[in-house]
Amino acid sequence: MLADHPLYTVLLVTDLDAAHRFHHQQLGLPILERDEHRLIVASAGTHLTLSLSTVGTTDTQTQAFWRLTDLDAELDELRQRGVVIDEFDQDDLTTTNGIANVGFALAAWITDPFGNTLGLLQPIPTGK
Repeated sequence: MLADHPLYTVLLVTDLDAAHRFHHQQLGLPILERDEHRLIVASAGTHLTLSLSTVGTTDTQTQAFWRLTDLDAELDELRQRGVVIDEFDQDDLTTTNGIANVGFALAAWITDPFGNTLGLLQPIPTGK
């Protein structure tokens, strides 16, 4: 089921203004979205998320994520395949049955055998 959904990449940055200048002004990538935590740029139908981090690339944040329409179904399938869904119980992130509400999405994470964190996000619709 994951192969049916786009895979997105996340890179860590310590300064969103500098990331904006480089990726938008110097590379010419269109800005899709920006808030206080992230900058999303486009390239040939794909997206690159530049995520604000206090420590840059030494952080252990998500390296790539899938944008899904049914997170529960995806997690059920992954569990059936023996994939362990990460659980968190921290001040800034708590999961229930592997899922956290991060404000703009319901999210879950898995860690590959090499320690790379991969995210699964189901956006929460916003009222218009």
